[in-house]
Amino acid sequence: MAENAPPLPETSAVSPSSAPPARFGWVKDRNKTILAAAALTGIGLVAGGYLLGDGLVRAKAVDRSVTVRGLAEKDVVADLASWTLSYSSVASDLASAQADSEADTAAIRAYFAKAGFPADALIPAGVNVSSYTEQGVPRITINQRMQFRTTDIARAQKAAAGQYDLVRAGVSLSEGSSMKYSYTKLNDIKSAMVAEATRDARKVAEQFARDSGARVGTIKSASQGYFEINARDGTGEGYGVSDTPNKKVRVVTTIDYYLK
Repeated sequence: MAENAPPLPETSAVSPSSAPPARFGWVKDRNKTILAAAALTGIGLVAGGYLLGDGLVRAKAVDRSVTVRGLAEKDVVADLASWTLSYSSVASDLASAQADSEADTAAIRAYFAKAGFPADALIPAGVNVSSYTEQGVPRITINQRMQFRTTDIARAQKAAAGQYDLVRAGVSLSEGSSMKYSYTKLNDIKSAMVAEATRDARKVAEQFARDSGARVGTIKSASQGYFEINARDGTGEGYGVSDTPNKKVRVVTTIDYYLK
């Protein structure tokens, strides 16, 4: 029976070293690709980190700045004098109160005319009439106001200094009636004062820059602040400002300068 068995199929001989090289070569190529990609990724991260770091350094350098304040002051003289004269007359009847009030008005006009002012320097500013009874006796009170305005400051000062003459003439001035002095030409000096305050601020910035080994660059931001008008010889802000023609105008600017 062994002789009649069909022959076994032929098989090709395979060399032990023929198939593995193809498989290992593919693995080797894949490893090279991975290594190359990893190397490129690493280079990209390093470059990106360098550029980011350099950008932060440059941004920090650009952001270096100093904030300083500059001051400008100017002594000025008021150009407007005004005086609201409040006075009153009291009588037991309206006719008598009116007569007293008219006499006071005439005395005030005569006073300013004698001081050298024209009639239109005085303008009626209001009148009020009130009545009440005191111990059964009727009382009529007339309160009146006259507005005085002039640009002749020297003459106005003389008129204010001699106001007791009005009291001697029988005029009963209410408390608070006094000459007020104003400076109305601020717009004429604003630009020059802002320029002066800006120069002062830059001097301060340059001194700071020298002390820190830097140089002053361009302006980063600036704010003007507001103008103050105080009494030239006053001891506090706003105190006695209107009582004197001698004023001090003041402005402070705040400026941010880049440093380089």
